[in-house]
Amino acid sequence: MNYHYDACDEVCPLPLVKLRVLLKKMKFGDSCRLLIKDTGSKSDIPRLLDKLNYPYTSSVDDNGIQELNIRVR
Repeated sequence: MNYHYDACDEVCPLPLVKLRVLLKKMKFGDSCRLLIKDTGSKSDIPRLLDKLNYPYTSSVDDNGIQELNIRVR
């Protein structure tokens, strides 16, 4: 299943908390496209994904929105 979570209008720690809940729902082969704009979330979420060993790619657009594509393997 492909999930999409737009957290651009939310501030830390809400995106982190919601992502943790979403990660628990995800199963092998699922992916999630996460959009964040909050500075705290931009540092905390990649740190969490690294700690939990979730593979992801990250990019930032011209508006400062960071897109993370997360996969469950």
